[in-house]
Amino acid sequence: MANKKYGIKTACPQCGCSSVTHLSKEEIQKRFPNVPNVELECGECMLMYETSMEEACPEWDDECRMEGKE
Repeated sequence: MANKKYGIKTACPQCGCSSVTHLSKEEIQKRFPNVPNVELECGECMLMYETSMEEACPEWDDECRMEGKE
């Protein structure tokens, strides 16, 4: 299951624009290394906002959690 992708789903708190990004475990660990909250930028209104990784990735578990494991 090396090619499994996880959905990072968010909605901008200012304009409500939603975003879904599909990343592998390795891509998540590289982009969001060991952080409980992720900082994102809305593609519509350009607002920088923060959301918890648990909310952004419903499958946030031992397999895809950012624990700094290589």
